[in-house]
Amino acid sequence: MKFGIVFFPTVGPADKPAPEYFDEALRLVDLAEELGYDHVKMVEHYFFPYGGYSPDPTTFLAAAAGRTKRIRLGTSATIPAFQHPVKLAGKLAMLDNISGGRLDAAFGRAFLPDEFKAFGIPMDESKDRFVEGTEAIKRLWSEENVVFEGRFHQFGPVTLLPRPVQQPHPPVFVTTARSAESCAEAGRNGHHLQTVPNVMSTEELQSRLAVYRAEWAASGREPGTERIHFSYPCVVAHDGDAARAKGRLDDDRNTAAIAAAVASWETTRSEAYPGYERLVAATKQSHFDSKMEQKKLLIGAPDQVRAQLEQIADWFGDDISVSLSVHSGHLSFKDAETTMRLMAEDVIPKLKGGRV
Repeated sequence: MKFGIVFFPTVGPADKPAPEYFDEALRLVDLAEELGYDHVKMVEHYFFPYGGYSPDPTTFLAAAAGRTKRIRLGTSATIPAFQHPVKLAGKLAMLDNISGGRLDAAFGRAFLPDEFKAFGIPMDESKDRFVEGTEAIKRLWSEENVVFEGRFHQFGPVTLLPRPVQQPHPPVFVTTARSAESCAEAGRNGHHLQTVPNVMSTEELQSRLAVYRAEWAASGREPGTERIHFSYPCVVAHDGDAARAKGRLDDDRNTAAIAAAVASWETTRSEAYPGYERLVAATKQSHFDSKMEQKKLLIGAPDQVRAQLEQIADWFGDDISVSLSVHSGHLSFKDAETTMRLMAEDVIPKLKGGRV
């Protein structure tokens, strides 16, 4: 098991000014580098406190690259539907160069109706735009004189500069939340996988991972070379009750943020997102205690979190990477720092196969 940190801000100006949030986040990047964590990632979202402080993860990761020498830098994920592939491929290739070849490029479809509306993109096109955009970016990274004739973008011949440091291109991850077919396609296409266990049952996630791993192997790739990243909210303190109180506060605020962001699903329907209208009701039924029971949050004293991770490894395998969401913005910088130090010093070293 490898461990890193992921930034998913769920605050707005009324909670914490953006310069303060970014200053704290970059100081935590420094700490992650010092403590030997494997990766740092940031999401892409717009407008709402739910991720709205991170409209361009490449900007944040470029700042992180300038402060670090070793840690991997991941988008978690960037959205091809909202940018021209030549532009996005160029930005990510530039980041790969600035960081000396440390980019992990994750792509996602997005799922918030208000974001699609703002960009003037029909939601029903999201999957086709995702597939086309990802294909175009990979070709721009790995080929010269690219001529591309897609449904949404036509260009060429184009030779992208700068060329990525990592050849034939940086590792490509696909972010998926619910779709079994998306997991299967990721395996067939040789894409690595990242997901959030919070959005499905343990059994559903086990089934999706089995499909993904089977398709990876069936495509002729060596089993075990696939990379799987899970994201978990994480609060660790010396006192388990104190950690649980802080974790409950953070989870309540995060749930309120996502409830506001998904509210438009109450009046939105899309064939590309079957069942997503149920997100509104799901946020109202989201409860901290049930998430803790289902091991969907990593919260407690070091020995408690270690037990949670051992159960997760039993369920999903000890070859996964865990991205710790340590700083949504509602708890203090000190709380996040304590979590990261306790994980690196008291939790991970005592796990079988665990390493930062």
